[in-house]
Amino acid sequence: METIDETRLESDLEYRYQYLCRFVGFGPDDIVAIQEIAPHLGPSIPALVEQTYTRLLAFDATARHFLPRPSGFTGTAAASLSAMSLADPQIQFRREHLMRYLMHLLGHASDAKLFQYFDMVGKIHTPAAGNREVSVPLVQMNALMGLLSDLLLGAIADLPLEPGDRLRASRAFLKLLWIQNDFVMRQY
Repeated sequence: METIDETRLESDLEYRYQYLCRFVGFGPDDIVAIQEIAPHLGPSIPALVEQTYTRLLAFDATARHFLPRPSGFTGTAAASLSAMSLADPQIQFRREHLMRYLMHLLGHASDAKLFQYFDMVGKIHTPAAGNREVSVPLVQMNALMGLLSDLLLGAIADLPLEPGDRLRASRAFLKLLWIQNDFVMRQY
């Protein structure tokens, strides 16, 4: 039985990340599965982002979080929820961020500092980083992570690969997204 310093889990991000990887079984084989599928899944990322934002804008509880101006955005923002659409410059700006996030997962699953990136992703959805007006409730973040999981698994299932390769990649992404979700939840 491995001994875990539970106090350290709360204070040492790398220790937390390594523990989560060991616990859920995210290891070198999962990294390889993600890297091998990247050339096949990468072209699907724009469609996944569009599906994600279509869903996010379909509910007022999620769409309302796109009204405050995000850090780094200098364009014109929608004046109201009813005026907001996928074509708005502010939504395009946010879509680009999600696209970079998903591409980061594909290209950096082996990055030793991935835990820092995951922690930053959690923080930017709270007043702890970025725009102080952005405070996405945990229920909405969990909904988003669940949606991303489903969309990624669906995209992987549709790839013209051997069933075993699809299964390995699906399991690897699920593990990685659960680890990400923990780094989101720790911000709350």
